[in-house]
Amino acid sequence: MQVKTSSDLTTVLTSFHALSDPIRLQIIDLLRSQELCVCELCEKLNLAQSKLSFHLKTLKEAKLLFSRQEGRWIYYRLNLAQFLILEEYLSELRRFASIFPARSCQDSPD
Repeated sequence: MQVKTSSDLTTVLTSFHALSDPIRLQIIDLLRSQELCVCELCEKLNLAQSKLSFHLKTLKEAKLLFSRQEGRWIYYRLNLAQFLILEEYLSELRRFASIFPARSCQDSPD
């Protein structure tokens, strides 16, 4: 995914920001294999629901999670399409970015 528009850039930035917190990474890791409800996430992470809700909101706003309500419970699962966008972005950086040797500031033209 080449960043072509400001919307593309916002998507990438928002997603990487959401992934920059250790608690949110733990949430992602727990959701890798199955959908979980808020109460299960609270228990597994040993977090208060209010603190967990903040992190879930951040991940949802970054489009990294889907949620669904069943009765009084809200269940979360990964939005794998969004992770694919990030994977493509990083893959293109690796594949198409030229790697130049470091230059000394003394070598730069005045």
